[in-house]
Amino acid sequence: MKAKLVQIGNSRGIRLPKPIIEQVGLVDEVEMVVRDGAVVISAAQPARHGWADAAAALSARRGDAVLDPYTPNAFDAREWEW
Repeated sequence: MKAKLVQIGNSRGIRLPKPIIEQVGLVDEVEMVVRDGAVVISAAQPARHGWADAAAALSARRGDAVLDPYTPNAFDAREWEW
């Protein structure tokens, strides 16, 4: 399918036909990347997509341990009350 570039302010854009939008599942936001000389437009992933799975995998391999041991300081000695 061919489309014409249209003027949009100082930029240029294309209008995507409704069947293509529905087929790909585009909503309000898209991601664009240039790959091998082509512009690839895909549905945007939600913010922090995959973070829960990544955190679970990190925890499973014990990668979420504290890196630095506790180091007491002057505040702990003078001002903190348990």
